Amino acid sequence: MKVISKSILNEVITQRPPHSHKGNYGKVCLIGGNSQYGGAIILASQAAVHSGAGLVSVVTASKNHGSLHARLPEAMVIDWENRNKMCEGVNGASVVLIGPGLGLEEESLQRLKLVLSLLKQSQVCIIDGSAITLIAQYKIILPPGPMYIFTPHEKEWERLSGLPIGKQLLDENRRAKKEIDGVVVLKKHRTEVFFDDNVWQNPIGTPAMATGGMGDTLAGMIAGFSAQFQPIDQAVLAAVYLHSYIGEKIGENHYVVLPTKVIEEISLVMKQFETESKTGRLGT
Repeated sequence: MKVISKSILNEVITQRPPHSHKGNYGKVCLIGGNSQYGGAIILASQAAVHSGAGLVSVVTASKNHGSLHARLPEAMVIDWENRNKMCEGVNGASVVLIGPGLGLEEESLQRLKLVLSLLKQSQVCIIDGSAITLIAQYKIILPPGPMYIFTPHEKEWERLSGLPIGKQLLDENRRAKKEIDGVVVLKKHRTEVFFDDNVWQNPIGTPAMATGGMGDTLAGMIAGFSAQFQPIDQAVLAAVYLHSYIGEKIGENHYVVLPTKVIEEISLVMKQFETESKTGRLGT
């Protein structure tokens, strides 16, 4: 197992060229947030915007539109009852994130199936929260082509892999990952990131981050980084490390680290680590 180091931030976070526009920094479409869990998709969307995604669209229940506009006027909002607009949002994205607050109802399952059917080979699809549970429960086969990134916590990984939490040891997790086409970001104390050939461990973090919405924030950061930076595997590692790095800094003076406070610091801390632009770093 390899260990993520702080140098990943300098390697990935690059200075924006003077002649650039929002289209250079990726289009992210987030799908989630039913009438009960609107906060989850709002946090993920805020994290994607504050991480630097060029354009962000949010497909969510109409009940959440007012709150989202109030918290994040930078994002476009699509009513998930409008199938045509939802399809347009997914088709136009370079990165799709589905799952935060999506819910487990029949309507949620159908929305997940629709989004998966729309994905193209050029897209990155991040699968989080409810979407992971639905895929495990209904044994959904993912269409080949897109790059998939799963972001389960340990209980969701149990559902997806079949491994009880007590048996989620490194070798067992490696074997289970071989059955999954995609990257797995296993969120836990010392989060582990599983690629096809290797595993990276995040050496930092704080128990002060153990609060609702923190995983949604990480998923949104991964979406924002994946939209902008290449290669994607490095972008994922950088987002994972930065999420914990910010949490640790806030945790030095706070008993509990709120996801909203992490989000507020993302852009500021990214600025501290930016390096001169390298050819091919920008998303398209």
